[in-house]
Amino acid sequence: MDQGHIGVDESGKGDFFGPLVIAACFVGPERLAELEGVKDSKKLTDAMSHRLATKIMAICPHSIIAIGPAKYNELYEKFKNLNTLLAWGHARSIENVLELHPANLVISDQFAAGGTAVKRALMEKGQKIEFRSMVRAEADIAVAAASILARSEFVRRLERLGQEYEIELPKGATNVIPTGKRFVAKYGADALKNVAKMHFKTSGQVLGR
Repeated sequence: MDQGHIGVDESGKGDFFGPLVIAACFVGPERLAELEGVKDSKKLTDAMSHRLATKIMAICPHSIIAIGPAKYNELYEKFKNLNTLLAWGHARSIENVLELHPANLVISDQFAAGGTAVKRALMEKGQKIEFRSMVRAEADIAVAAASILARSEFVRRLERLGQEYEIELPKGATNVIPTGKRFVAKYGADALKNVAKMHFKTSGQVLGR
């Protein structure tokens, strides 16, 4: 019988502007009825994500790790690899949830070699837990809940960053170059690292390199 498990997911990985947010969430069988409407955050509007995130946070043990652009760029320089950075964040968020609630199983979406790296990171901390990475893991309720927590926090932080610099920062990685150029014209090339992920090829296009 399922005693409940942890789901983990991230948001902002493919977005040029804004943070990388990783969330882990424990869902027990007794909470399933209360989580009606929880599904992959990509299928929800921002308003729906915010509303469901509030509900999830009220009833499920969870952890949200938000890595702002400046810190993200610093960590990327250190790790030199997005999967290693993701594995580090996943392991940290899982550990945080395990401190709140015991679990024997973690389910994650599949990212290249990520499962092995997360397992290694958890083992280094002495955490023995079954780690399952799946394609389309968002079909799992705990992963869907984690994806909503991550998305809601990403959107909130992206908006806050835009307000701080008085420029609306778009989601995604395709329609961002004009905004990036406007940002650099206003604040200078050095400030771009405070709002954007600098290893994206987009940063070269924005900076004309």
